[in-house]
Amino acid sequence: MSPILASLSVSMSEFKRNPAAVLRGANHQPVAVLNHNKPAFYMVEPKLFEALVEELSEREWDRKVLRRRAERGKAVEVDIEDL
Repeated sequence: MSPILASLSVSMSEFKRNPAAVLRGANHQPVAVLNHNKPAFYMVEPKLFEALVEELSEREWDRKVLRRRAERGKAVEVDIEDL
């Protein structure tokens, strides 16, 4: 069984009937939209979606920095004037 990663959920039928009402009723919380009692997708407000995307981006930058720091021993020193 798939875990439901939201405290609110609605059936696909209920969501299709009135998506705006589901959004209003969610009161800024994520909503799992279920199809046959399994999450089909999650509905989130734009502000939360933007925060999630930003967090993922920051994690990617963190991983990149750590990889580059680990490779620091391979770095070649150059003079800025030579560039």
